[in-house]
Amino acid sequence: MVVLILERVPKSLRGELTRWLLELDTGVFVGRVSALVRELLWEKVVEKAGGGRCAMAWGTNNEQGFALRLHGYVDRVPRDFDGLVLVAVRNSEAIRKKEKLQRLAQRSRSGGGG
Repeated sequence: MVVLILERVPKSLRGELTRWLLELDTGVFVGRVSALVRELLWEKVVEKAGGGRCAMAWGTNNEQGFALRLHGYVDRVPRDFDGLVLVAVRNSEAIRKKEKLQRLAQRSRSGGGG
């Protein structure tokens, strides 16, 4: 089984996904598709998501019984801990610090002072 959650994506993408998955609620899709179809759907979702967020979880043969992917999330990062995937949630302060460091690094690479 595949679960796909979409936020702030074009309605046309949601409409396309209804060809393969059932939309239980706005942006929440479930279904049973092959691994190949799942991968192709994920590629399409990432390509057409724009500035939106996408999460996909599917059943697999591991300790947790599922795997997951995230796209467009700045506050959540999947982390592998000895075969268990956990989602690290960054608070807004950490996100602001990271963005500030990225801006400073970019300025120093471009030769700007600061």
